[in-house]
Amino acid sequence: MKISEISIKRPSVIIVLFSLLLLGGIASYLSLGYELIPKFDVNVITVQTVYPGAAPEEVETSVTKVIEDAVSSLENVKKIESKSMESVSVVMITLNTGADVNFLLTDAQRKINAVVNDLPEDAKTPSLSKFSLDDVAIMNLSVTSKLTEKELYDLLDQKIQPVFARINGVAKVDMVGGEEREIQVKVYPEKLVGYGLTINQVQQIIAASNLDFPTGNIKTKSNQTTIRLSGKFSSLEQMRNLPIKTPSGASIRLSDIAEVSDGIKDIEKIARIDMQNTILLQVFKQSDANAVEVSNLVKQTIATVQSDYEAQDVKISIASDSTDYTITAANSVVFDLGLAIVLVAFIMLFFLHSLRDAAIATIAIPLSLIATFVALKLFGYTLNLMTLLGLSLVVGILVDDAIVVIENIHRHMEMGKNKVRASYDGAKEIGFTVTAITMVIVVVFLPIALSSGLVSDILRQFCVTVMIATMFSFLVSFTVVPWLYSRFGKLQHISKHSFFGKILNGFEAGLSKLTGGISGILVWALKNRWNKIITLLITIVMFFASIGLVAGGYIGGDFFPGSDKEEFYLQFELDKDASIEQTNLLMQKAEAYLAKKPEIAKMITTVGQASDGMMTSSGTKYKGEIQIFLEDNHKKKEPTKVYAAKLMREMEKVAIGAKVKTVNVSIMGAEQAPLNLTVIAPTQAEALEYAEKAADLLAKIPGSSQIKITSEDGSPEVVVKLDRDKMNSLGLNVATVGGAMQTAFSGNTDTKFRAGDTEYDINIRYDDLGRSSIEDVKSTKFINNNGESISLEQFADVEYGSGPSLLERRDKSPSVSIQSQVVGKPAGTLADEWQKEFEQLKLKPGVTFKWGGNKENQDEGFGTLGIALLAAILLVYAVMVILYDSFSKPFIILFSIPLSFIGALLFLALTNETLNIFTILGIIMLIGLVAKNAIMLVDFANHKIKLGASVYDSLIAANHARFRPILMTTIAMVIGMLPIAMATGDGADTNRGLAIVIIGGLLSSLFLTLIIVPVVYSIFDSIGRRFGKKDKDDYTELMSADYVPNENYVDEFDDMK
Repeated sequence: MKISEISIKRPSVIIVLFSLLLLGGIASYLSLGYELIPKFDVNVITVQTVYPGAAPEEVETSVTKVIEDAVSSLENVKKIESKSMESVSVVMITLNTGADVNFLLTDAQRKINAVVNDLPEDAKTPSLSKFSLDDVAIMNLSVTSKLTEKELYDLLDQKIQPVFARINGVAKVDMVGGEEREIQVKVYPEKLVGYGLTINQVQQIIAASNLDFPTGNIKTKSNQTTIRLSGKFSSLEQMRNLPIKTPSGASIRLSDIAEVSDGIKDIEKIARIDMQNTILLQVFKQSDANAVEVSNLVKQTIATVQSDYEAQDVKISIASDSTDYTITAANSVVFDLGLAIVLVAFIMLFFLHSLRDAAIATIAIPLSLIATFVALKLFGYTLNLMTLLGLSLVVGILVDDAIVVIENIHRHMEMGKNKVRASYDGAKEIGFTVTAITMVIVVVFLPIALSSGLVSDILRQFCVTVMIATMFSFLVSFTVVPWLYSRFGKLQHISKHSFFGKILNGFEAGLSKLTGGISGILVWALKNRWNKIITLLITIVMFFASIGLVAGGYIGGDFFPGSDKEEFYLQFELDKDASIEQTNLLMQKAEAYLAKKPEIAKMITTVGQASDGMMTSSGTKYKGEIQIFLEDNHKKKEPTKVYAAKLMREMEKVAIGAKVKTVNVSIMGAEQAPLNLTVIAPTQAEALEYAEKAADLLAKIPGSSQIKITSEDGSPEVVVKLDRDKMNSLGLNVATVGGAMQTAFSGNTDTKFRAGDTEYDINIRYDDLGRSSIEDVKSTKFINNNGESISLEQFADVEYGSGPSLLERRDKSPSVSIQSQVVGKPAGTLADEWQKEFEQLKLKPGVTFKWGGNKENQDEGFGTLGIALLAAILLVYAVMVILYDSFSKPFIILFSIPLSFIGALLFLALTNETLNIFTILGIIMLIGLVAKNAIMLVDFANHKIKLGASVYDSLIAANHARFRPILMTTIAMVIGMLPIAMATGDGADTNRGLAIVIIGGLLSSLFLTLIIVPVVYSIFDSIGRRFGKKDKDDYTELMSADYVPNENYVDEFDDMK
């Protein structure tokens, strides 16, 4: 190869090139950011509309359906899901892969703007947002001090929170818990009635008395001064003494009809860490920011803030930091990478018998890896689990080309050539073969790297990393290796009498026996036609038996490999009418019980919210959750999922009267229910009917737990049904009645109280006693234009009622979802078992079942990977056709591919791993690795046949000569992947299956390829001899063949001269 010639003649070119690559690689590595998983767009647009006080049915009819109709005409819509809850409508639009989310977000905004006038007057403007994985807090900070809770909240809100929000890369900082200051005006209903006033009148008087007015200015010829009327309240005493005139003309003070106090807002959320009350600061990062860098900046800011507010004894501790897991996961993969390099170098020494040769072969690893960092930087990639995993798995592949080149140079030196001639001839002779080997490994990753979809987004960086590193190793093998060998190459052998020499001698003796044994099997297999057929049949039976492991349920299916982060959420749900105080009491009881368990390292409690996948439902006073962190390495004693399931059973006895459930935490955050099936029907009632039937079927299948139907029971509510005729005859209207009731029971915070630079809400409503029962609602008083006092029950029926608290729709039809956790078996397997059951149900017209969650992703992901697998095989075939200039010979090599599946599937079953996107990626990777071994065999056999040897002798010779490099490259790859297959650190669960598949596939194909490929070659040759052309035309010779000139030919060009 020309490139090898240049590297031997002019090594300065190579030295300069690789020096630049090394410097660039080191600089790129130092500037690359850390991330857990690659950044990718989730193609979901969310439209949220608040409609205060509206029941779910009203929200669905007046808001959700209007928005659904508006957005359904968008391009590239895959599905539309909507949820109508108390006071809020959420419409989620999932787009097809490859859709331009930013363009469609603008388009959706335009379509919604066109229908805003069709929404109810009270409904707020719909807010659109692009769903992002960064919507989850990366850090939780716990703040305590010697101040009161109200003072601490004020300090945080006014001074400390803005400091954290200003940090570069921080999107927002939310506060959970604490007591927010509020000026409360608690009006006494009976005194209002006595003075003939309404709460609306009181609110208007307070608002009108709390104003600043710029009222003009005074002027002289020389100056001008502004007049400002300062009418805002400056103290609570001023408010209490506010004069109010009654309809009868009497003058009273505000304190006569209301209690004015400096209080706190109604508590919606309470936060605790290890049973200690705290205020949590949740830090969210910007989508383009690096989580690890943001975390480090936050840690630096904590030290600054603590020293600035030392007088108040402000203590900020990190309750949880998701980047810790990122760093430990990345570090453990880097450790595996280092270990793999050492092991591969050691294996090189065993096979090459020379420290010098082993060093030259191993130099390909650091050179290729460091150069790869330049490409990662140029592509805008980060150091994440995917890129680091790619770098780790590629270690064994990087020495492949170098081994093959060194082996060949070695062979030429043994012929008697000098080291320079041997380096040039050895590299030149094998150039085409090594190019084909490299191309085969590169092209199998091409389909995934170029395709779109969730799976491609997750795996693309892995594939590109492997492709680039492999191409750099090819460059090293034909530049650095021949150059080093031409300068330092030497036929040397370690002394047989040294300690190491004795070990090597024993290894070589064993290797010779193994080579002889495999050659013996091959001699038998090639002996006659029947032996060939028996050999093929045995292989086919083994192949179908391994496929049977999947069909028989020995290998489960899943979308993403399960990962154990040793943390989970324990969630509690009380009756819908439970107050936050009641929920808090139950949570304290649960915490006290959990605190006695030594295996629990930390608890973060949040009362008033429950995380469910990506959407944290807030403001739910009857729910609470405890995030439980287990001690390090607890997963070695028992899996976290199993521990969580046991703990849930225990807690059901402790938290009597509450529903208890667990939510697992994966590398992506709080997991949504792994099983999610949606029933779509013409009516809500029919959807619920079939959802209940499907849930009953699921309950009978082992492995399902915490089955839940999303259509929740009704929330208790007080329903006021107006008699409009009576109301009109009494001189009232809906706006007056609704406004007064809203102020009385919910409060009005339009007016603000200024203290220093800060404004606080003035909340005007009935006192606690005046809004505690249904009787208080009935006796609410209104005053008409004639000054008559009228109670609500005179013109309305007030009674207890109940309505569904959540209404769902999918693709504009009513729907109900069934969700379930999975324990003890893969989610995909359980989903398949359940599908067999519910498919037997007789459905009414219009009723359908659709998968969501992991199963939906799994079906799509497996589809993408199935196409990628076929595309990889076709690309390998294309490379082979170019290599052999034949359309039939490549099939000999393609026969080796199924041989790897035997070991891959067997190892999956033995190690209890599932068939998921990573293990299928491993199978795709095997196509390239296994085809490489077959190419080396077939290439040698072809070479021998050209020299005049018989097919039989050529195949035996190829088996004998190529066994050593095939064994060496295979063992190098297996050893390179062992650290990942055996790793137990953070993030190891995700990577393990991929390494196991490759190890199993390589080991099975190693021995089977050496026997099956020659057998298939022999069969193809027999068929070719019987049906093919006897002699192939030599087109090279024909292109320059002599010819006899035609005497009758007249050359027209000669006449023109």
